[in-house]
Amino acid sequence: MIRGRSRIALGVIAAAQLMVMLDMTIVNVALPSIHRELHFSTTNLTWVIDAYVLVFGGLLLLGGRSGDLFGRRRMFAVGLSLFTAASLAGGLAGSPGMLVAARAVQGVGAAIVAPAALALIATTFAEGRERNRAMSVYAAMTGAGGALGLVLGGLLVEVASWRWVLFVNVPIGAALLALAPVALPRIDGHRGRLDIPGAVAASAGMSLLVFGLVRAPSSGWANWTTIAALVLAAVVLAAFLVIERSSKEPLIPRGFLSDRNRSAGYVVILLVGAAMLSLLFFLTQFMQETLRYSSLLTGVGYLPIPFMVATTSLLLSRRARHINIRLLLGAGPALIAAGLLLASTLTASSGYLHVFGALVMVGLGMGLSLVPLTLNAVAGVPRHEHGLASSVLNAAQQVGGALGLAVLVTISVAVSQRYLGAAGHSAAARTAAAVHGFQIAMRFGSAAALAAAVLAVIFLRSARAGEAPPAATASDAEKPSLAKSPRG
Repeated sequence: MIRGRSRIALGVIAAAQLMVMLDMTIVNVALPSIHRELHFSTTNLTWVIDAYVLVFGGLLLLGGRSGDLFGRRRMFAVGLSLFTAASLAGGLAGSPGMLVAARAVQGVGAAIVAPAALALIATTFAEGRERNRAMSVYAAMTGAGGALGLVLGGLLVEVASWRWVLFVNVPIGAALLALAPVALPRIDGHRGRLDIPGAVAASAGMSLLVFGLVRAPSSGWANWTTIAALVLAAVVLAAFLVIERSSKEPLIPRGFLSDRNRSAGYVVILLVGAAMLSLLFFLTQFMQETLRYSSLLTGVGYLPIPFMVATTSLLLSRRARHINIRLLLGAGPALIAAGLLLASTLTASSGYLHVFGALVMVGLGMGLSLVPLTLNAVAGVPRHEHGLASSVLNAAQQVGGALGLAVLVTISVAVSQRYLGAAGHSAAARTAAAVHGFQIAMRFGSAAALAAAVLAVIFLRSARAGEAPPAATASDAEKPSLAKSPRG
């Protein structure tokens, strides 16, 4: 049972994680208003989204390791300060350049906050029921954040202005910064030095990879910018591996990814991330352009996902130690796959009940998946590597989302164009082509989620959710609860 100060600590961590995940999507529904007011070009408008995603994904490994070395509460506060200040600057932006720069700094803050938040849970709450409850709240914020961002974004744009999708972070961030020194334990960083060459190579390689992936749908896979970014990413990440092999204190310690459960969990979250971000992207367009929903109605339409994720995660936490993790990670992604497959049968004449059914299945699948995936990521990891484990989990989810979206947008566009070539370019044909492209994209997204389910069943060992796998070496003594942690 989580009580007293521990509950406040969990509230601070969960709220910070929710803010980070909200900002992945909250700006999406505000793009038309931003376009008009700041006079963005159509090409550059995507950078309002891409700047955040690119920097967030690129700096996660560096952000996670910095928390391990310099203290998680300290780095949590640093990241939260950057995120809050950048949100204020973005809301006040008077030019495209200022807004994009603010979004990039938000990404820096998010890359520090996200791994620190998960690592703080792992080191604040004792392993067992207490940690399972805390992880379920964290997982609910992670899974529900994207859909809630669309709901909140639509509401703020309708009742206020696009600037409030950024301003909303300021009072919340300020309150969390005030509470953090009181609520969170001060746990000193691990003695050691930051592998600067490795950190630079990892950040540059991840940034180039995400850049290539987020630009591929608009520029094309054959575009020289896309090709150059992906080739350079491969070269720089190969250089990172060489640097790590020769470093005395590598950014990713040798043998870290050799744990079968941990590595399998990272691949599963990558595939689940690909399926989920694709659903949010394509279904949002489908509801607005085909079903003619308003921005607010579209956002409200997503409420089944956060509701199902939150309730399933919280209910699951009570029984987590008694349920086989492999069963959960087989059932969860399989339900996501079924939900996307149901979404692929939507047509221009479908009603919301059809959408509702798909979203309920996806939300249930996410709720079943995220708690065990989050617990699995830090199970058996020494305390001084919790930030690293958290950052790799987050990075896998971000890269999976960018990769899935890039591939599925390309497939959807190709399918739609082929349909138009055969059916002509009348208004009815264009609508039918868009629906057909959406349906095919959802089927491929369903296949990615199904692959995640199969991989989980095949490769994950039969540990219980919330328990360390057989290869675990870390003890509870290395993971003090909040009550035993020194204050500072």
